[in-house]
Amino acid sequence: MSGEQDWSMRHIFRAGPPPRTEATHRTTPFEVFFDLVFVFAFIRVATFTAQSPTPLGLLHSLVLLLLLWWPFTNYAWLANQVRADVGLIRAGNAAVMAAMFVAALVLPEAWRYDNQSLAAPMTLAVVYIVIRAVYLALVWHISAGNARLRASLRLRVIPISVGLPALLLGAVLGGTTQTLLWAAAFLIDCVGGLFIAVSAGRAPLPSPSHFAERHGLIVIIALGESLISVGVGAGSAVTHWPVLIAALLALATALALWWLYFENAAAPAGQALSRIPVPDRTRTGSIAYSLTHFVLIAGIIYLALGIEVVLAHMTHDPLQHPAGTPLGWTSTAVLFGGPALYLIGRALFLQLTVRHIPLAPIVATGSIVALLPVARNLPALAALALVAIILIALVCYERISWQPTAAAR
Repeated sequence: MSGEQDWSMRHIFRAGPPPRTEATHRTTPFEVFFDLVFVFAFIRVATFTAQSPTPLGLLHSLVLLLLLWWPFTNYAWLANQVRADVGLIRAGNAAVMAAMFVAALVLPEAWRYDNQSLAAPMTLAVVYIVIRAVYLALVWHISAGNARLRASLRLRVIPISVGLPALLLGAVLGGTTQTLLWAAAFLIDCVGGLFIAVSAGRAPLPSPSHFAERHGLIVIIALGESLISVGVGAGSAVTHWPVLIAALLALATALALWWLYFENAAAPAGQALSRIPVPDRTRTGSIAYSLTHFVLIAGIIYLALGIEVVLAHMTHDPLQHPAGTPLGWTSTAVLFGGPALYLIGRALFLQLTVRHIPLAPIVATGSIVALLPVARNLPALAALALVAIILIALVCYERISWQPTAAAR
């Protein structure tokens, strides 16, 4: 029996204070399972947006992503303080997984219009309250004997308490009022929590490698799960050769995004985080990982939505339009805006960690945005191919010309 297995057998059910996370700690299988539930909820946001791919629908999806992302960052930090797969902490995380799974199931009915039932939005609001309450309880549990963390926790209750009434009231009122109140509730929670974490003193990150690995895993899981949009959009027409080409282009796009993060960003950024003195890691971790990875995840989700719309266009009338009819403005903006958001998030991530942004990704982002009007008039398959070509060209260029490890030194 290995040392890690022996530790698990002796401590997995232990009571009392949870064991602290060591500097060499790695992400556990329990944490991976926890992240899978969150990514399932992310993908359900794409399902929600596909029902109404309008500018208002995109705004709603952004609010929902905020609802899902901020709790994830909190629990990722918590798992960097103490073992997430032990005792009361594990029980709390399991309860959060159950709550997030319920949230994911009701997400497609999250917004209430006219006389629709308030069951789904109210369920979502209550689930969010449960997730935040469990987090506060677990932090209180691990902060015994830590006066600074206890004081920070008391401040942390303020933005959560201010935002919750707006959350509940928005679920009841629905419509535009729900959009404004929910956006306000999540922004108060996120911005207030981030300000307190950075200024008032959230506990530092004892294991920067674990924190970096945890965020990398959420990216790769989201990229993998985004390919589900291929099957959803293709339906029974998946055997038609234009649809198969679109599916391969979707895979190539996902691979390009994977390469851009894991080959040229994740490792040097993780090394830079580990070199920061322990007391100063909280600021960099909160901003460089918690904030910029939200932009990365949003880009992945919007790209997945765009791919689903492309395939839906191609299967609508495959005989008359085998390459699909041109996309609408909103759908084109999602297909092109997703990769653009991803590249912007990656650039911010590199700037905040290794203090270096290569020029090529900026040019690629500008090209994607500039070509959006052109893509609006192209068949759906050609628009997707254009995105894939730009990302693949960026990967090839960086493979030849840029050495991120050198930039991190």
